[in-house]
Amino acid sequence: MPKNLLVKLSLIAVSLALAACGKPSPIEEAESLATVRIETIETQALSIRSELSGRIAAPRSAEVRARVAGVVLERTFREGSDVKKGDVLFRIDPAPFKADLDTAQAGLRKAEANALQARLQELRYAQLIDGKAISGQDYDNARASVRQTAADVAANKAAVERAKLNLGYATVTAPISGRIGRALVTEGALVGQSETTPLALIQQLNPIHADLTQSTRELIDLRRAFRSGQLKEVGQGQAKATLIQDDGSLYPLPGKLLFTDITVDPGTGQIILRSEFPNPDLDLLPGSFVRVRLEQAVNQQGISVPQRAIQRDSAGVAQVLMLDADLRVGQQTVELSAVQNDRWIVTAGLKPGDRIVTEGLQHAKPGEKVQIDDTPIPLAQASGQ
Repeated sequence: MPKNLLVKLSLIAVSLALAACGKPSPIEEAESLATVRIETIETQALSIRSELSGRIAAPRSAEVRARVAGVVLERTFREGSDVKKGDVLFRIDPAPFKADLDTAQAGLRKAEANALQARLQELRYAQLIDGKAISGQDYDNARASVRQTAADVAANKAAVERAKLNLGYATVTAPISGRIGRALVTEGALVGQSETTPLALIQQLNPIHADLTQSTRELIDLRRAFRSGQLKEVGQGQAKATLIQDDGSLYPLPGKLLFTDITVDPGTGQIILRSEFPNPDLDLLPGSFVRVRLEQAVNQQGISVPQRAIQRDSAGVAQVLMLDADLRVGQQTVELSAVQNDRWIVTAGLKPGDRIVTEGLQHAKPGEKVQIDDTPIPLAQASGQ
């Protein structure tokens, strides 16, 4: 072999050896990269939830009042019990009303007797007028008397009906079915003397309403999103409602949105939304302050990310770590809406197909290359996350 060729080969070998010493092998390079798990962004239908505050209200509430004046003789219900429409609650002394009814009936019988006499006289005068036995004026008076006595009979019949009503009002009954509270009067009390006296309060408690307040600004933003097609409105009666109790726990029975009021409170700029919840055990009582998580809309192209994937900078701006085609880490600012099933709903900053880091964020540095751990997660561990 020529001497010059040997020298060139030796120099190439030395160069390759030196290059090998200065550059790590592919295995060594892979071992030096941070390992992360990723999630590829996909769109899905997401419900848009609003957490609103309000108060529990009875769907039907009736204040039982005395409709006639008198002395209460008896209370026939047990305070705090359930009553049905028509159940007797109080008895007012009926004696004065019975006497008024007797008087009205006597007056009716007298008026009927006078009416009979007037009719008979008219019949006699009708026979005599043809023979010129009486004057036309007498016959006209007889006919007018018939009409007058008929009116007296009608007036006395009305008086009898009024007396019967007052006698019936002496027995106070429940106007609606529901749970009755404490009695507001006792036996011996004089009620209805100058005005109708409240006796008790009946409220329907199952199902029960939760009247919520929402700012008109939020409502206008939702309607704009509906018109633009970004969100799909959930029909009234179909919107799900979840009640959050005072201790932060969720009420076990789901509710629904009934309607949105059409009047804005001028003092607060808010509008009333009424929801309905089953209340078989009467755990929800009127007047209680509650919070309700209401699903008012659906985003058919919604994007969400795991809570653990979100980082925040010193200014509190939400960010995620993304991988490019070369597996290099980059930071991406995102806008968040609300948390749903341990995931943040993202309103801006991400698009389908983006790959975000979900595990290993502490080792992944922006600008550095990483490797992806795509080994399957054990089922028990996945369900616990």
